[in-house]
Amino acid sequence: MRAIAALIIAGIAGFGSPVHAQDQGKEWPAKQITIVVPFGAGGSADHLARILATHMQAKFGQTVLVENRAGAGGSIGTNVVAKAAPDGYTLLLGTVSSIAVNAALYTKLPFDVDKDLQPITQLVSFPNLLIVNPKLPIKNVQELIDYVKKNEGKVNYASSGLGTSSHLSVAMFEQAIGTTMTHVPYKSTSDVVNSMLGGNVDIAIDSMTTVWPHAKQGTVRALGVSTPERSPSAPDVPTIGETIKGFEATAWQGLFAPAGTPKPIVEKIAAEAKRIWNLPEVKAQLGNAGADSALSESPDAFTAFTRAQRVKWGQVVKSAGVKID
Repeated sequence: MRAIAALIIAGIAGFGSPVHAQDQGKEWPAKQITIVVPFGAGGSADHLARILATHMQAKFGQTVLVENRAGAGGSIGTNVVAKAAPDGYTLLLGTVSSIAVNAALYTKLPFDVDKDLQPITQLVSFPNLLIVNPKLPIKNVQELIDYVKKNEGKVNYASSGLGTSSHLSVAMFEQAIGTTMTHVPYKSTSDVVNSMLGGNVDIAIDSMTTVWPHAKQGTVRALGVSTPERSPSAPDVPTIGETIKGFEATAWQGLFAPAGTPKPIVEKIAAEAKRIWNLPEVKAQLGNAGADSALSESPDAFTAFTRAQRVKWGQVVKSAGVKID
């Protein structure tokens, strides 16, 4: 009789679990949410995370904390989320660098993007912006090419970290013009800008979201955008491809959760991101920062996109001969 009773109880529990799974999305969020940014404060990923945090907190009445965990090209912060509980309370603001590049760049990583992370939605795509120190006698991309070739190995460039899209964009630039420069890696785009403002670096190709406001002020000089088409936010700035045929390096950022996060929660977060991104004030913020809204049709669509991006950028890493142990 006890065995039969146990089977009956187990059966009831089994029937109840799907209902519980469906309710999880309704119950979330019931406590603080943390959005991990795998780069330093002040960069483009940090900017987007804080937009999300502000509006999510207002909507749900729960604290939404942005936590910057910089280092290893975004891998340290990514690993924090990959190892977090799959309950929707720890999210990642992932980038092309931390998601698509690092798997090919690093010999060993403590996580597997495919196995340990659940893509939720892409948020934005945007060009990187080629900028130079305004003290340099350079007004356009061709003048930069001539200057770099004349000063082979003496010109330095900054990036927001080894293997980031800002690093590989310049590596692609070097390959295209057949010359080399000295790489000075930092931990964030804001560090790159501050270093250039201080006169410590000559060139960078980094996130337009952070760099464009400085270019508009004239504190750095914008020479070109890395996308195939000119940016609507900066229509007078030519593409790098107008001088170097075929040059293209589009950056993107999106939202991720730990693998195993219940589907109702993932879908609820995706819907919330869509709601926020459609707010008029947020659209204006993104436009002012030079970012284009690029929401995914679904978490599955974003998963397919990230896998294709890892193939693409893996080929760039291989061609550049960049590897980190």
